[in-house]
Amino acid sequence: MGARVRAQGGEAQYRIGEVAKAAGVSTRTLRYYEELGLLSPAGHSPGGARRYSEGDLGRVLRIRELQQLVGFNLDEIKTIVAAEARLDEIRSEFRAGGSPERERQMVAEATEINDRLRAEMRDKLARLETFLADLDAKARLLRRKAKERDAKRT
Repeated sequence: MGARVRAQGGEAQYRIGEVAKAAGVSTRTLRYYEELGLLSPAGHSPGGARRYSEGDLGRVLRIRELQQLVGFNLDEIKTIVAAEARLDEIRSEFRAGGSPERERQMVAEATEINDRLRAEMRDKLARLETFLADLDAKARLLRRKAKERDAKRT
């Protein structure tokens, strides 16, 4: 990316246009993600302009991946992003150490979140498989009709 501004703490901060370009979205899209609670800029310039971190860019790229590759809508993505953020929090807390009881609680919570995400993905996959099966059936029907038409002509 182009020009960078240093935020407090030394973390590189990117302008909204830089993040938009890197993620292949418009600045309007980034503002919309912010309105929906999907994205929050890491900071602001002294003049109030949004500043994004590498992590923010990663989140935008993740949102786009979930939209394009998996076909999730923004409400579904919000749930997934929140779950992934919580898993990151649990991971950090776990690595910091704690009592055996707290560690058991963290593992149980992380397992529950992961199981919920897996169930959502299985549901989406089942819907996609049904859609694909419908397309396959239509393709077979069209091929059969084309074959019947060709047979009548000969």
